[in-house]
Amino acid sequence: MKKLILLSFTGLLLMGLVLNFSHNSAADEGKDYKDSHLSSLEVDKVDWKSKDKKYWKEVLTPLQYKVTREAGTERSYTGKYWDSKVSGTYVCSNCGQHLFSSDTKYKSGTGWPSFWKAISESAVIEKDDSAWGMTRTEIVCSRCGAHLGHVFSDGPQPTGKRYCMNSVSLILIPNQKEK
Repeated sequence: MKKLILLSFTGLLLMGLVLNFSHNSAADEGKDYKDSHLSSLEVDKVDWKSKDKKYWKEVLTPLQYKVTREAGTERSYTGKYWDSKVSGTYVCSNCGQHLFSSDTKYKSGTGWPSFWKAISESAVIEKDDSAWGMTRTEIVCSRCGAHLGHVFSDGPQPTGKRYCMNSVSLILIPNQKEK
């Protein structure tokens, strides 16, 4: 009986390790703007909605693709920006559209970068999301359709919103004085 319990415990432990290693950390996934595919483009002149699956797979990391093109989620507390205090503008990692200001970023305790307001009402689109047996509001980039995260109504004033974003969906462009 002791051998059976020990074997079961060892099996569960090994399975947990395998599952943990199969989930990539997002900390090294986020590129700086200058190192991304966006740096060589005039991002405001590109027809981003016409880009196909092949294009996105070529220019994004595997985790960026999974999160932004397949509505995945990076693990909490692993992303590049969840605890960032650098001042600047967060842009879409897929198309460079300005999405959030660091002035509206706050520590939500969720392990993902959180903001109480988008940079403009037209920057993001809200979509109903009933995946995983719950009803949420998905946030996508209005220019290229990239999945960014979700918005919840438990944020701070003045909006009461918590835009809970995936770090790999974003690139932070620091203010000039912080570069």
